[in-house]
Amino acid sequence: MRHGETIDNARQLMQGQVQGELNAIGISQAEVVRNEWATRHVDVFVSSDLKRSYDTACIVAEPHGATVVTTPLLRERDWGDFTGRFIPDLKGLPWPDNVEKLDHLLGRARQFLHYIYNEYPDKTVLAVGHGIINKAVQAVYYNCEMKDVTRMTNAEVRLLELKHDYRGFSKRGETDKNFCIT
Repeated sequence: MRHGETIDNARQLMQGQVQGELNAIGISQAEVVRNEWATRHVDVFVSSDLKRSYDTACIVAEPHGATVVTTPLLRERDWGDFTGRFIPDLKGLPWPDNVEKLDHLLGRARQFLHYIYNEYPDKTVLAVGHGIINKAVQAVYYNCEMKDVTRMTNAEVRLLELKHDYRGFSKRGETDKNFCIT
């Protein structure tokens, strides 16, 4: 799941790894997911350790009486000097050297999938992250390029199944590219 809309999402500001604050729309979006998932079985709620994702996860977890486990593996991409800037103004600009490298981001995504697979085998996990890290997780899972994964809207939920014998996310080339979301 991607976190609900934040104040900075509405302002079109690049948030990166700042904490962020849900706005009224974001709270409402999380409540819609909470209501949709209130009767579904969820064993564990996991979230990025950034406030906007954690707050979203807490809202969704509330009817389950569950606590939310946080991990820095689900943090949004570090946008370096782009952080806090108006997104439309960034188009065409060269990327600063301090933006998190794609290989590092995909490595965190791979680590996250291994973490879930190893820590919560055979469990239903609802994980709340951010737009770009969620895209990276899906790219690793489906063994495709990030550009081939459609953008997630705020509070959107996508299902990934890590079966006991599934190891397709462990290294490139083990899964069929036809599984990529487009």
